[in-house]
Amino acid sequence: MITVYGRNTSSNVQIVMWALAELGIPCERHDIGHSYGGNDTPEYLAMNPMGLVPTIRDGDLVLWESAAILRYLAAKYGDADFWPRDPAERARLDMWAEWSKTTFGPAFNFGVFIPSVRTPKAKRNEAVIAKAIEAVKPIARLLDDRIGDGPWLAGDVFTFGDILTGNLLYRYFEHDFDRADTPALRAYYDRLRTRPAYLEHNCVSYEPLRAKED
Repeated sequence: MITVYGRNTSSNVQIVMWALAELGIPCERHDIGHSYGGNDTPEYLAMNPMGLVPTIRDGDLVLWESAAILRYLAAKYGDADFWPRDPAERARLDMWAEWSKTTFGPAFNFGVFIPSVRTPKAKRNEAVIAKAIEAVKPIARLLDDRIGDGPWLAGDVFTFGDILTGNLLYRYFEHDFDRADTPALRAYYDRLRTRPAYLEHNCVSYEPLRAKED
């Protein structure tokens, strides 16, 4: 059984847990990080010197970095739909999956979500947040164009790429801010919400992360 170390409110842990559920892989998860602590102990740092979550143990193999874990799980346990065997086909999906992780994700998460949810109101810079919101809009429209009618990133089949692409959409659509008009992206999110694994592991309330006001 795979062991996952990390709290369920971490978006990066959610990537791993969602993938495990989609692949039908049994696992046990231990709450580590944020209010739970435990990520700065010698035992944890011996597994993950970054002191971040998630970390997994699969037999003797220990891995950290959520996207690397996802690709490992997909390559080892996924079928040819979830993890295309053709390198070019897989790379076309991975290109957008990586873009979602490195461009869309940081623009929304670090520009909008963290400053307006995880930062106390008295310490927020509303002008900076407003600028970040505007910066997210063209990025979201790019993803909207890429998804199109979908239904998934690869068309008719759900793949590893949808996990990285859909990871932050719960927070993106449930957080109250001025989003761009992206009907295809919204429809994609609604389709993700029909997947039990997404509902269980990605649609996790972020209220425990909300900053406490002084």
